[in-house]
Amino acid sequence: MIERKILLTLSFLLLIATVSCATFSSTRLVSAQVSASQNSTKQSSMPLPDLFSKVQKSVVQVTERDNSNQLGSRLGSGFVYDKDGHIITNYHVVASGTNNNNNNNELQVTFLDGNVYPADLVGVDQFADLAVIRVKNISPDKLAPLPLANSSSLRIGETVVAIGNPFGLSGSMTQGIVSGLGRLLPSNENQDNIEGAGSSYSIPNIIQTDAAINPGNSGGPLIDTEGMVVGINTAIFSNTGVYSGVGFAIPSNTISKVATSLIQNGSYHHPYIGIVGLSLTPDLSKQIGLNETKGFLITSITKGSPADKAGLRAGSTTTTYNGRDVDVGGDVILKIDNRDVSKIDDILSYLESQKHVGDKVHLTVLRDNAIKELDLILGERPDQPKISSSTDEFSNRLPSQNDNNKSPEDLYDECVGVAGKSLCDFLFKK
Repeated sequence: MIERKILLTLSFLLLIATVSCATFSSTRLVSAQVSASQNSTKQSSMPLPDLFSKVQKSVVQVTERDNSNQLGSRLGSGFVYDKDGHIITNYHVVASGTNNNNNNNELQVTFLDGNVYPADLVGVDQFADLAVIRVKNISPDKLAPLPLANSSSLRIGETVVAIGNPFGLSGSMTQGIVSGLGRLLPSNENQDNIEGAGSSYSIPNIIQTDAAINPGNSGGPLIDTEGMVVGINTAIFSNTGVYSGVGFAIPSNTISKVATSLIQNGSYHHPYIGIVGLSLTPDLSKQIGLNETKGFLITSITKGSPADKAGLRAGSTTTTYNGRDVDVGGDVILKIDNRDVSKIDDILSYLESQKHVGDKVHLTVLRDNAIKELDLILGERPDQPKISSSTDEFSNRLPSQNDNNKSPEDLYDECVGVAGKSLCDFLFKK
């Protein structure tokens, strides 16, 4: 009997030990799986020193020597796009070279190791502020192209890094986050499309970042923690012309779309409607007697444009809104291809990302408080010099019209306060 009790006791203890071991092993297995999962996530990101080491050979300084400019050379940044020697930079970095083909030989590209190479201008797109140049007399093994990320998958709060040559300080790196998405550049709140001093189109889908960007960073890459380009640093919002915590970058999806065309054809054709207007607000709707409180109110239409041919109507009655005279009574665009329109950004972003010249779009508009459906064939944006300030489609909203007889210097200072010095130097031909 005693022997039997001892045997049962030993069996019970053995069972407990077996269960305990199995539970412990299972726990360790689960812990190992979680750890491995966490490590696989971290493997996609790199420590910042390693990140800089990976991309430093791909970021260059772009110098455009302008002998007619008393201030000397125009300086910016760029990055290697492919093994054929193509470099992506901003249009405003090489702008003066686009006016005289003889100036192409004045373009110089400096790598971080100090080697300097001449470059030719391949193509420019002033509407997206992008340019492609090609380095000459360089071996392909010295070129380390940076891959482009899918900027549409970016999320606010993601870590990004800006690399470039602020104030000519080569190989500078700053860290920040994606502060905002879908911005329109340049932008000035509460004057979406009132005809203004600028004669440029807006650039949609802009990335906002708090990574420090200063004059000289223009054209340099904004990269993620995997070393992929998510954008190209273009402008800053600043009252002084230097870093103030708000920088803007052209998204990589735009770069990919435009750069391919620039390399193949030397140009890129943007879809064009030919309208000017402003985003509808509850206050404006109430003031002009509309039932709708959102949409895009057309105040002006370019003669002979796709909008004109499609029968869209512009404003015919003048009222005062936010201290400015605005033509009201025109069509209000509510939808484009069945996509809701609440502001101009919705139209421009859709056209730039989804449409091409010659495509048809379907517009749902409000006319005399009744819904009307219209089809429109997109045209090609006319050359910039042919556009007057009163017919800019989606005016880039540089701050201020020439109110109170402001001098060009005053207008330039206001531009710097909103768009940054490098972009305004180009716009005002400094």
